[in-house]
Amino acid sequence: MAGRGRPRDAGVEARVLDAAMTEMRARGYDGMSVDRVAERAGVAKTTLYRRWPSKAELVVALIAGLRSAVPFEPSGDPRRDLTELVTGIAATLEAIPTTLVADLTAAAAREPRVGDSVRALWAERHAAVTAVIAHAQADGLLPVHADPQVLVDQFVGPLYYRLLITGEPIHPAYVRALVLSTLGPEQS
Repeated sequence: MAGRGRPRDAGVEARVLDAAMTEMRARGYDGMSVDRVAERAGVAKTTLYRRWPSKAELVVALIAGLRSAVPFEPSGDPRRDLTELVTGIAATLEAIPTTLVADLTAAAAREPRVGDSVRALWAERHAAVTAVIAHAQADGLLPVHADPQVLVDQFVGPLYYRLLITGEPIHPAYVRALVLSTLGPEQS
């Protein structure tokens, strides 16, 4: 049986997410209007609401896009994998406005649906990073007594701390120092 109605326009999602990012940058989460997003993207509000039933779901889609901008494909070399992950997260954080990160973080903290979705979105990535850390522990690169989840926090947390609290840059030298501080010097 043939599908009913018009087929989905593949470009709609990209236009809507671009428009939503522009709205978030300009107005923040609280000021973001789904109506303005639809208008800016050139789509009917019904089209937008069919795909993202609320502003919260639209913001989760934006966060998913930011996460996918930092691919994580473990290679079997934990030092390289963790260095590339931290470097990728740092580059993404440096490339987007701090206010956007703050608004997305605040939305996740204030709105349970956004927070739950964000945590679910990151759960798979967190599990993959934890597995790489367990591999690093087995290889003697990291202490076996350390909790892998705490080590993930030690890699990623300082980036957000610098971005949102101290305002210091997250430049490549800092990322190298962070990785070195957590992993120790490379063994020859």
